[in-house]
Amino acid sequence: MLSGRFGTKRNNTYPDAKQFTACVTGVWGTCDVYFAPKAPQGMENNWLQTIPGKSWFTVLRMYGPLEPWIDKTWRPGEIELVE
Repeated sequence: MLSGRFGTKRNNTYPDAKQFTACVTGVWGTCDVYFAPKAPQGMENNWLQTIPGKSWFTVLRMYGPLEPWIDKTWRPGEIELVE
């Protein structure tokens, strides 16, 4: 086990989609992901840990994107600040 960039102890240094198999979904069936040093209450399954004072970035990898992605009629939502 390594001390990871996004967590205290993990098997790798990057989070991955496998941790969202039990994602808490919203009313639209979406999975909101929270980036924060501590998980919001009740949203531990939707949380990626960040380190205070350190920068971070997101990467969205599309495997076999469908036409709306290619013709740019669909795009993922922006990251929004939640207080």
